[in-house]
Amino acid sequence: TLASSDIAWSMDIRAKSPTRYCKISISKKVYSSVIYYPIFSPHSHVMMPQYSTARVYTALTAFAHSMAPASCFSSAKVVHPDTSDYRSLLLGNVPLLDVRAPVEYLKGSFPSTTNLPILTDSEREAVGTCYKTEGSDAAVALGAQLVSGPTKASRVKAWTEYARAHPHGYLYCFRGGMRSHTAQRWLAEESGVRYPLVTGGAKAMRTFLLEELAVSTDASRTDFVSVRGATGTGKTRVLDALGPGRSLDLEGIARHRGSTFGRLPTSPEFPSQPSQIDFENEISILLARLLEAAGGEGPVRVYVEDESRRIGRLTIPQELFSRMSTCGTYVTVTGDMEGRLDVLVEDYILDLGRRYVALYGEDVGPGMHRERLLGDLGRIKKRIGGDRHMHLTKIMNSAFDEYEVTGGDTALHRVWGKTLLEEYYDPMYRHQDEQAGGRELFRGSRDDVTNWALEGGTGS
Repeated sequence: TLASSDIAWSMDIRAKSPTRYCKISISKKVYSSVIYYPIFSPHSHVMMPQYSTARVYTALTAFAHSMAPASCFSSAKVVHPDTSDYRSLLLGNVPLLDVRAPVEYLKGSFPSTTNLPILTDSEREAVGTCYKTEGSDAAVALGAQLVSGPTKASRVKAWTEYARAHPHGYLYCFRGGMRSHTAQRWLAEESGVRYPLVTGGAKAMRTFLLEELAVSTDASRTDFVSVRGATGTGKTRVLDALGPGRSLDLEGIARHRGSTFGRLPTSPEFPSQPSQIDFENEISILLARLLEAAGGEGPVRVYVEDESRRIGRLTIPQELFSRMSTCGTYVTVTGDMEGRLDVLVEDYILDLGRRYVALYGEDVGPGMHRERLLGDLGRIKKRIGGDRHMHLTKIMNSAFDEYEVTGGDTALHRVWGKTLLEEYYDPMYRHQDEQAGGRELFRGSRDDVTNWALEGGTGS
């Protein structure tokens, strides 16, 4: 269909006759032509294997343009058809227009998605209540009433701008039902833009990703190698150096550094942790991309940091965590105390401080940074004991005072950091390491482990 009210066209693709007629009615003038396009088998009445929906669509579009004056298409935007190719959409980072309500979008969406809802949260709630009490027809009528006039015009305008900025994108709702079809129809009627939709909507794409995650984490597809090491040795830096073609950075996906002090401040530039659904979706997509890029046969080696199942408020999917916990092989990143303190100062004093200043400004940011770290220290008070907590609190406050007065001296920050490493984190790491077991493939500094993995991960 060409999305314009003054253009209507059809093609007879029945299997009765070898002759196919297509008539295009444009401004009450009829252009006729004979076309032979045996799409369907005359015996089985199913599409013949050499044809595909995309091929048929391309042929019909080309025929229409060849038969009608170019001016007839000036108000119609001919685009690609609706799709159920979820792999290409999600792995290809295709732009997606989500017309669900904001509350649905925040609960879970997909990368490269923009939310421009057809119904606001309150409108969706009202329509849902009407559906339960008065039935489908009344709910549809209420929706049309709520989204009419200037409200409808504003939303169609936003969709039109998105469609023109992303001509290769798609739109979707929850199941690919009434909301996405209505948005698609309004776009065609009001703007002359025929924008395709995702068949099955968000539910179908979510199902695809859950199934894909189960496939990707199977032992026949992936050979997970755990990256171990004491706090501050720079395990995440190893994963960064290996890149997305060899590693899966779960802390990066979770937007959390994984420790008691790992929570990051929230702002448009530094967003909070994603929803659980978003977290799982991105893991599935990144793993699928990694395996697709690797190609070949046999399992692909993937390096992952040795994690507990929870990263902040997020939970690693069970199938992935089970494979990580039972992978059996690991590498160990080592580092001396000074190097480990360098990492802690960079991550929790310098970088975290910059984030707070970027979010709250020079006047308020440093104070909130201090308050955050003191609060995190308070969360482990029972584990480290009241006396040690009081001692570290005093040092941390002095360290922030010195840092502000001197314009960046981190010496006292290294003092409380060293105490935490030696008296809290290192004993905990040694205990966990003893319990983990497995076969060590390589041990060395951050650079040594990175180079070993980049060179193929063989030998010692």
